[in-house]
Amino acid sequence: MPLNNLAPQLVRCVPGLALSAVAMGLAFSLHAVLPAIPAMTLAVALGLLSANIPGTAAWTAGRARPGLDFAGKHLMRAGIVFLGLKVSIADVLGLGWLALVLITLIVMASFAGTYALARLLRLPAETSLLIATGFSICGASAIGAMAAVRRVRHQDTVLPVALVTLCGTLAIGVLPLLMHPLSLSPERFGAWTGASVHDVGQVVATAQTAGAAALAIAVVVKLTRVVLLAPVVAVAGLHQRMMHTRSRAAGSAQRDSDDDGKFPPVVPLFVVGFILLVVVRSLGWAPQPVLDAVASLQDILLAMALFGLGSAVRVRMLIRTGGRAVVVALGSWLLIAGLGLAAAWIMIR
Repeated sequence: MPLNNLAPQLVRCVPGLALSAVAMGLAFSLHAVLPAIPAMTLAVALGLLSANIPGTAAWTAGRARPGLDFAGKHLMRAGIVFLGLKVSIADVLGLGWLALVLITLIVMASFAGTYALARLLRLPAETSLLIATGFSICGASAIGAMAAVRRVRHQDTVLPVALVTLCGTLAIGVLPLLMHPLSLSPERFGAWTGASVHDVGQVVATAQTAGAAALAIAVVVKLTRVVLLAPVVAVAGLHQRMMHTRSRAAGSAQRDSDDDGKFPPVVPLFVVGFILLVVVRSLGWAPQPVLDAVASLQDILLAMALFGLGSAVRVRMLIRTGGRAVVVALGSWLLIAGLGLAAAWIMIR
């Protein structure tokens, strides 16, 4: 983009970014009052409200839209990069080979099962892919990464993000109620939560109801799933490149605003940044104050991004077009919960 066009573009983003920042602050304030509800869930909820209340709907659809779209796309990618500093390979390997195999199988089975169900119910292929990625790996962050490598339009990520947030919030309320009926120890409950709940914040909110022991193992199991984001995205990127090559060879490449005729990346640059920060964390190069500061920054970026995505969801549109997607989401949620429970019984003796 020429420099003389950059300034007007940035100015257009200011109202939406300011609104996202205010909403982010409100989400964290509400979380402080209601700790059981993650700030990220509140950010999406505030976005949904802003898009559907008459007093704010016109603002979010009009003057604030460029900045809200910028937040939903670019701040999400920055948040994914910083997520890498939460992952330590030593912690992941500390689970043992059996747990690593089980977690990998859960991700693969839930991904394949969700994608198959979505296609069976005739959802578009890219929507099916985004829902499968978000539910099997790490929620909205995974959806953002997959959308980038597959060059999915930003507006097409809105419904998958809304669904994964809805089901993750549902898990916060439902899973703790099942702990005692299923005779789960705190450690086994933590393993179940980490293996089956989508977003890291939702995992923390769910597992902490069973105490520190449950929370400790839940976070490690969850971050092990996060590590799988890179190889899954790489495989999707390689497949996209192969399709692009065949399309160009046949002389039928379809170009859109995001397609400049170049090969799509196998792994987007921000996912490379995520991997590099995983290495930094694993080698112990980042002191604890830096880790704490970056964790706070990542939460801020993701909250602003999720508000931006939520503000694009119109309830009437969701009701009209999202019925089958809701069935897929609930089916995926039940699938990964069942797989995670079985794995937890095997992992924790």
